[in-house]
Amino acid sequence: MLIYLGFILILVTYNFVLNGDVVPGTKLRNGKRLKYRLNAGFRTFHNVFMFGGFLLFRWGSLEPLLFVYDHWIGLVVASIIFSYLISLYVYIKSFKPDALLALGGNTGNPIYDFMIGRELNPRIGEFDIKFFTELRPGLIGWIALNVCFAVKQYVDLGRVTNSMGLVVFLHAFYVAESLWNEEAVLTTMDITSDGFGFMLAFGLYTWVPMTYTLQARYLVDFPRDMSYVEFGLVLALNFLGYFIFRNLKYLKTERGTKLIISSWWGMSRHINYLGDWMMAWSWCLPCGFGSVIPYFYVVYFGVLLLHRERRDDHNCRVKYGKDWDKYCSIVKSRIIPGKLLEDNIARYVG
Repeated sequence: MLIYLGFILILVTYNFVLNGDVVPGTKLRNGKRLKYRLNAGFRTFHNVFMFGGFLLFRWGSLEPLLFVYDHWIGLVVASIIFSYLISLYVYIKSFKPDALLALGGNTGNPIYDFMIGRELNPRIGEFDIKFFTELRPGLIGWIALNVCFAVKQYVDLGRVTNSMGLVVFLHAFYVAESLWNEEAVLTTMDITSDGFGFMLAFGLYTWVPMTYTLQARYLVDFPRDMSYVEFGLVLALNFLGYFIFRNLKYLKTERGTKLIISSWWGMSRHINYLGDWMMAWSWCLPCGFGSVIPYFYVVYFGVLLLHRERRDDHNCRVKYGKDWDKYCSIVKSRIIPGKLLEDNIARYVG
């Protein structure tokens, strides 16, 4: 527990001491705009690993990194306990008279509200708990754990397999890109609409770092090397998915906001979800086909994206009205280009 708390404390410390631009968030229901310090990018990413390198230098061996593999269950349990504690704290805090509550987490049912989150933007002074949680512990923890697993493989084999190297690289690229675009988080539903409760806390303190590292952990126990052809195809799949995710053009709405309509985005309304899923496949394929365990992520993520698309469709229909109908008439597919194929998949999944 102390090791996990120490990691969170380091991230909180960097949140305060590292420089970063201070930007306003979106306007809230009460008319206010909260300020956010953007420093989760390479500043935090770099300093976390510089601090880790310093500890290794002082220790004189790789033993501290092997601790993660040897005490994996303990770290998972510690993260779950911490998720409960932070969720309980923000739930109790949400009963302060000046707290701005989330519309969906203020039902009066204490169990539901605890799960979904009552308060929209719980803060301790200027420290925004939800914004901190969105990127730092989950994403940075994800890469830190991957590095520890790669070190464990190196100690066991005397080298790192190309499959492990590829998994660590692709994950690190994804995380670095997310941290670099930190400001984009301020317009997501997690920040603007959803409360901060156990569901979000567990997802970001436990689920992301502990399950998204499944491929790297699997490759410690079942190491394999990929052929050059396989390596190249997986790498190409990842960056094709990334290109689809980032290549876009907008349609301006009556509200002054933007909907994406051309390039890849002219083929489906959430082509970025398809790009994300392609990248998810590229993270699992280096593990080979000896077990279904490494593919848990791609199955889970596919179901998640289908649910998220249906939720987004409902919210956008309410938010944009006629603009959304016009948009749907231009871009007919939801995620996968080709409406017939997509409808069959959606019907099968339910």
